[in-house]
Amino acid sequence: MTGQPSSDIAFTGTVKAAQTARGSRPQYARMETRGGFRTAISDDLRAFLAEVDTAYLATANAAGQPYAQHRGGPKGFIRVLDGSTLAFADYTGNRQYITTGNLTENAQAFLFLMDYAHQRRVKVWGTARVSNDADLIAGLMPQDYKARPEQAVVFTVLAWDINCPQHIPQKFAADDVAAALARMQEKLDAAEAQAAALRARLARYEPAGAAA
Repeated sequence: MTGQPSSDIAFTGTVKAAQTARGSRPQYARMETRGGFRTAISDDLRAFLAEVDTAYLATANAAGQPYAQHRGGPKGFIRVLDGSTLAFADYTGNRQYITTGNLTENAQAFLFLMDYAHQRRVKVWGTARVSNDADLIAGLMPQDYKARPEQAVVFTVLAWDINCPQHIPQKFAADDVAAALARMQEKLDAAEAQAAALRARLARYEPAGAAA
């Protein structure tokens, strides 16, 4: 509502009461005086999305029963369409369609974005819808990614916030680890070749009888 901080999308009256009871309310009250959470998709959020390969999409049905679904793909699979809209191709999976069904009766949605390598996470509140627009789906498909798109999920951002990095286990993608090991092996091979060449040069200048 007009005049309310954007963080009220998460900080309901009961949440604020819990904050008061546990002593954290003053810091969040100060944040609210500055407007609360961010609402526009900023350059730093765009940069973060370009590195994200893991996300969790939460929805709920009309009765409020929640459901969270993992979504992943190559880095940058979640695209920015404009200053308040994100979208990604939804690939064929187990065909339960819980998220799809939930969104037909309750558009409220939540994205939890993870970057384990850099121990970062971003929370995004908003609404979502499913789109069957063939051009949109084709434009959202990562190049050369081996998956079959079934639809697109279009997410309207209402507020977003960066979580603290505490307790995020540091994990690295297998492809990134393999690439790092390959670079290290190249350096090791080059160092060994240089050492072998140096030994060969030293051997040519070794005085007669030096090994006696």
